Amino acid sequence: MGYEAKLVRSFSRIEPQKLGLGLLATCFLVSLAYISVTDTFAVRFPILNSRLSSSKHAAAASPLVETTVSSPQLEVGLENTTHESRPSCDDAGVCGKNDAAETHQNSSSTASYVPFRKEEFSNSSQELGSEKVEQGKSLPCDTKSGHCETDSDGRTQKNMTTIVDPLPMPLAGEKDERIEDLEAERKPLCDTSARRVDVCEMDGDVRILGKNSSVIYMTPSKIGASRRNESWKIRPYARKTDKTAMANVREVSLKSLENYEEAPRCTVYHTVPAIVFSISGYTGNYFHDFTDVLVPLFLTSYQFNGEVRFLVTNFKLWWIHKYLPIFKKLSSYEIIDFDNDERVHCFKHAIVGLKAHEDMVIDPSKAPNGYSMVDFTRFLRSAYSLERSYPIRIGEHPGRKPRLLIIARSRTRRFVNLDQIIRMAEKSGFEVVVSEADINVTRFAHIVNSCDVMMGVHGAGLTNFVFLPTNAILIQIVPWGGLDWIAGTYFREPSKGMNLRYLEYSIAAEESTLIDQYPRDHAVFKDPSSIHKLGWFGMGEIFLVKQNVRLNVRRFRPVLKKALKLVHQ
Repeated sequence: MGYEAKLVRSFSRIEPQKLGLGLLATCFLVSLAYISVTDTFAVRFPILNSRLSSSKHAAAASPLVETTVSSPQLEVGLENTTHESRPSCDDAGVCGKNDAAETHQNSSSTASYVPFRKEEFSNSSQELGSEKVEQGKSLPCDTKSGHCETDSDGRTQKNMTTIVDPLPMPLAGEKDERIEDLEAERKPLCDTSARRVDVCEMDGDVRILGKNSSVIYMTPSKIGASRRNESWKIRPYARKTDKTAMANVREVSLKSLENYEEAPRCTVYHTVPAIVFSISGYTGNYFHDFTDVLVPLFLTSYQFNGEVRFLVTNFKLWWIHKYLPIFKKLSSYEIIDFDNDERVHCFKHAIVGLKAHEDMVIDPSKAPNGYSMVDFTRFLRSAYSLERSYPIRIGEHPGRKPRLLIIARSRTRRFVNLDQIIRMAEKSGFEVVVSEADINVTRFAHIVNSCDVMMGVHGAGLTNFVFLPTNAILIQIVPWGGLDWIAGTYFREPSKGMNLRYLEYSIAAEESTLIDQYPRDHAVFKDPSSIHKLGWFGMGEIFLVKQNVRLNVRRFRPVLKKALKLVHQ
């Protein structure tokens, strides 16, 4: 009773007029708060919004799009979502980390993404715990807030949470400058301007259905922004103008989609980017393995430091195994057979097609992080555990001879006087190694890397120059038939980009076995350019298939002497 009496006396001292004004102000503020909270799209209150955005309570209620499925609107609870963080292997023993969270679906819903409600777009920034978070950026992994992916042992793995950046609704009659900037900067999903390959790149909600050979890019419409309505069909192989090469490359369909009700539901969520590409075309030819797939794959994926997942169409297990050290070095995850996978894979970033410059060339001005072919050869030495980065220094190893590797060819463009060439090279001061590449790339890579000079007739075998130490010497023997442009495009120019020293020897007509097959007045000798008019296959049949080389060792000796001199420099 004493406290109640004091309270009454304290109110009695307040003048009735002031008390009435205070109650009126309080009612107004309460009404104002109620209107702004219940319908922020009807009336905008910037000051109040900025205060609400700095509240920790606002962050606690904020909508977060996660790779785990937690919304009741999906009708799939966390108990139906499995995170697999242990390494996994396929039947052939190809193992890797697993970045995926696989969802076992019991719901008929067709969408695994829940669009934001209107009232959830009200704030432009929020706070999570005590840390302010800008929308559109990944949140730092915070075990206290629960926004972390954990493995089966409870150890923190990766941040799994991203806040989507919605555009706030402009005032009536007001142009939204952010939307105008978005329209001006938005590029098509696919870039078809490159000479060798078409490449599509997507950031956001990307859903890949390998069995259907389709990629869907979810594009929730933003208020006031024009809709993105794109559809593309590409063949992800780096020789797009070559009809013969592209004939068997599987076509991939890409389209943008706004309606989540029409979207296929995600069954596997990935925390790393995806790269989709084909290993069809001319793969199986050693040169094309590198220039059409492996160099472009390095150019496209090396920037991700192994945190990338490959989805391969026209999958050939034997081919993957042939270059397994390269794939393991570029990606920490198992490769997905794109054509035979019935799951819906969901990624936050995806690239379809491999970026490619010229044959066996990386242009640093166009490459991520300024990568070059020197970086590619350094990468190969690491992938195959090759010991030598530079050739022998004669002064540092007295008594040792530089090693010369002669690339032997057993079928076409082979040396018919190989023994004579070996004797001449040994007399010139070389330790001679003769070998031919085979399916065991690792074995041959070590042989090449152990040598200081490599020589061979133009052909796929010279592709092994990628394993030579930096500043080693490449000698290309160019067959008869006006093949200078081929020799230059495929090996002369690329060797410079690898910091190799290049020597070239073009054989005379007398050094070609074609002289045993055609009379000297035939167009093969009188007008080789006319043979080129027969097309690639017609020309190749004569100058590349039917021709072997009988090297004039006396005429060739000065080239080897020059190579020896370069080794001593």
